[in-house]
Amino acid sequence: MNQSTSTIPALLTNKVAIVTGASRGLGAEIAKQMAAAGAIVCVNYLNSKEAADTVVADIIAANGQAFAYQADVTDLEQVKAMATEVVSRYGRIGILVNNALPCYQFNPSAEYTSIETVKWAHFSQQMDGIVKGAVNTVQAVLPQMKAQQMGKIINISTNLVYNPVVTYYDYTTAKSALIGLTRNLASELGQYGIRVNLLAGGLLKTTDASSLTTEEVFDYIATTTPLRQATSVADFANSVLLMASDLSMAITGQSIAVDGGLTMP
Repeated sequence: MNQSTSTIPALLTNKVAIVTGASRGLGAEIAKQMAAAGAIVCVNYLNSKEAADTVVADIIAANGQAFAYQADVTDLEQVKAMATEVVSRYGRIGILVNNALPCYQFNPSAEYTSIETVKWAHFSQQMDGIVKGAVNTVQAVLPQMKAQQMGKIINISTNLVYNPVVTYYDYTTAKSALIGLTRNLASELGQYGIRVNLLAGGLLKTTDASSLTTEEVFDYIATTTPLRQATSVADFANSVLLMASDLSMAITGQSIAVDGGLTMP
């Protein structure tokens, strides 16, 4: 396990978490850090079985607990089966991280960055993968969380919803919808002890989606950010740990930017 997870306090001891889209990038880092903090992690993936198995192997090698599970978050029955498997193994589900994202590249010259060329098919793909996926996973874990009278749901968004410096119409619109979903879920589910929050990341250094981003762009972000640095994948994952832990029990319905202060919504 990498150095970023080596000194994480045991904030999540004996908690059971599902992290969607956890075979690589941000999802993999979240899964690893959660396991390092004591959680038992279900590493959800869609197609990347080998990568998901590697994440699980890394966690186990560092004395953590995890298993991989293939499920398409856009298919309600598949994610219900995933939740059933987690409960069958461990008897509980304490944390859900909605991180899964349809395949996407942050390419400023792509056709989906202009209202004149973006197609509804672009919107549909992102809405299905991001919003429908989150609705499905929440519906899948909700019976168990209600029975427990507790749970943490963390939706992953982007600071582009606050400051669309590049107009990724499809992606940003779908991620914006998660804010409304988060607030409605928090309002309805608080009575069951379920907290629902959203974390909005900046351009993270570095994920598959930001792999085309040049060092010059990252340097520019650093110079315009109060902390004078681009947010790393590990730093963002640390924020997920905070929201998943008991340290944030009085926080729900919030949309929080994790970008070094670049945006202040």
